[in-house]
Amino acid sequence: MKNKLHEYRKLYQKHELLEEEIPKDPFELFHVWIRETETNKEVEEVNTMNLSTVGLDGFPMSRVVLLKEYDDEGFVFYTNYESEKGRSIAKNPRVCLSFFWPKSERQVMIKGIAERTSEEESTTYFHSRPRGSQLGAWASQQSSVIPSREYLQKKLELLEEEFDGKDIPKPVYWGGYKVIPSEFEFWQGRPNRLHDRIYYSKEGEAWKMDRLAP
Repeated sequence: MKNKLHEYRKLYQKHELLEEEIPKDPFELFHVWIRETETNKEVEEVNTMNLSTVGLDGFPMSRVVLLKEYDDEGFVFYTNYESEKGRSIAKNPRVCLSFFWPKSERQVMIKGIAERTSEEESTTYFHSRPRGSQLGAWASQQSSVIPSREYLQKKLELLEEEFDGKDIPKPVYWGGYKVIPSEFEFWQGRPNRLHDRIYYSKEGEAWKMDRLAP
């Protein structure tokens, strides 16, 4: 039985993306877009992004993670290095990030190389997290098979007892990645599906800008 979704249609007409009106540096445009999205009170977790890696089995794999920091060098997220994504990145550090903000009819895709952040940066961020999240990093052997939810809950309870009244150290297998971009694509929804797509590619130390057909 076919489940048709033909009637899911939307008219895109909120913004436009013109070369003469946008920065030559894609980081600047990203900063403008994320700040504008933050002002929309209907949008939750503006920093939600999709991270795609090449899995250990050779298949692409995508999951939602949270952007925790960015600068004019790259984009930072944190995870368990022994998770599926961590092991995939260790084998092939080429990744893709994507942001979709439907309220502003915008999408950003970023290709780049994922590099581990310093131990100092990872430790500083770890200790800024809620205590429950710190304990969760110890309790979960991310991506491994576990027998039940109760097994995980019991591990958490034992850790709560172990670290009661103590600072929780950062696990050695937990930390950050910074994605250093080589390509950006900014997508702005437009009427009649003639969307604006502006593509930035790195050429030496400079960025080249092109328009792509929608």
